[in-house]
Amino acid sequence: MKNILVIVGSGHKNGNTDQLADAFIRGATEAGHKVTKVFLGNKVINGCLGCNACHFGKPCVQKDDMIELYPLFMQCDAIVLASPLYFWTISARLKAFLERLYAVAQEDEHPAQGRYEKYPAKDCALLMTAADDLFWTFEQAVSYYRFNVVNYLGWNNKGVLLAGGCGGSHSKRKIQETGHLASAYQFGKTIYPV
Repeated sequence: MKNILVIVGSGHKNGNTDQLADAFIRGATEAGHKVTKVFLGNKVINGCLGCNACHFGKPCVQKDDMIELYPLFMQCDAIVLASPLYFWTISARLKAFLERLYAVAQEDEHPAQGRYEKYPAKDCALLMTAADDLFWTFEQAVSYYRFNVVNYLGWNNKGVLLAGGCGGSHSKRKIQETGHLASAYQFGKTIYPV
């Protein structure tokens, strides 16, 4: 059994992304994993200030809702990032969450090329929704995930589920009319094959 933390970077309860995350959670829970879901839409998480106080033996100076998320992050085996596509990348809510993980980085005397510090070892996955589904729709978001989350943070990628064609920008949300919820359920069920 794994401890999985699902971070939903949407502001819409029961929107496309929230539903996709819930389908993943159903599958992972049925597979026997412990899953904690955090919906960022009702949290206040500011971006990193770059003050570096956290690298001089102090906790993050910002006293917002991120304080309650640090322990959840530290205890999880895997973190699943669920985001709608906003301006061709992950949501600002999710990006702020990732930036604030700088406070848990540790000194690394011999960092891998391109890194300055090391982060707790985690498995990770990305779930994304978008209104359209063109060949380039998720290009920027997946690039951010691969370069920042997998390469820079050094996490082990367990997979990416891109749910395009869900509507929602200027049209009715329609994720239930696609096969994406079934795919997310299956992804959750098999993220750690038995």
